[in-house]
Amino acid sequence: MAELKNPLAARDHARAMEGTVVEAMPMLPPMADDLPEGVAVDDLLWEETIAAGGYAGRLLKRGSVVRLNDVHGDACATIQIFNAAMPTERLNVADTAKIQWNAYLGAGKLLLSDMGRVLMSITADDAGTHDIFCGASNEASNRRRYGDGSNSGATPNARDRLLLGAAKFGLGRKDVHPAITLFKGTHIEADGTITPQIGPFPPGRTLFLRAEMDVILVMANCPHVLDPREEWTVTPLRVTAWRGPVTAPDDPIRTAMPEGLRAFLNVEDHYRL
Repeated sequence: MAELKNPLAARDHARAMEGTVVEAMPMLPPMADDLPEGVAVDDLLWEETIAAGGYAGRLLKRGSVVRLNDVHGDACATIQIFNAAMPTERLNVADTAKIQWNAYLGAGKLLLSDMGRVLMSITADDAGTHDIFCGASNEASNRRRYGDGSNSGATPNARDRLLLGAAKFGLGRKDVHPAITLFKGTHIEADGTITPQIGPFPPGRTLFLRAEMDVILVMANCPHVLDPREEWTVTPLRVTAWRGPVTAPDDPIRTAMPEGLRAFLNVEDHYRL
């Protein structure tokens, strides 16, 4: 716009945009009209819709609950998790599968750290299509697939978006570790072939994460690395978070299996110091 060549006109234009609401943006203060029963508006911590190709991150206190909503049925949430107090402790994808004797995530599963502690748990899930095998797309994989994978291009990759999210917390490239992808799944066939479960799926699928420690949660919303579609395709991801209580000793997720209980005991020992 020609008037924006004038700094004062640019300022006036920017100020005139106050109050504009678009689908993909953070809401400040956080507001939501579809909170679960028993959750007070005053407990809201985070309300944001992450655009296609976008990223976000948040420090969440122990007990916080995060609801992820695949608004249009084609979101792809690639996540990384760090211990907020000591980010060298972070999500360990291999241990998350190995310790639970299960490589397919869903309600009741734990997201474990490299210190044998539970970072977050999945308290509810009506999606059922998630991936711990393939990791995040990167610049090279997107360049091969779409012709460009740069952060500034039209088809950004998940790994570099995670780097941007982690950088907000003083973390760097060395901290961007193997990731888990939610809402896009994979299945391992008997011969070892990886079959992607890409969709698109029915809109509005949700997954709930509970923070079992003070964590930094970083996520990118970019197409899955095995997405077979020729076009770079992904839709917005809605994130809502609120305060919640620390997991109780008799919580069914905590007590579901001995390996998980030990991971929770490791958390409690950590906070006992």
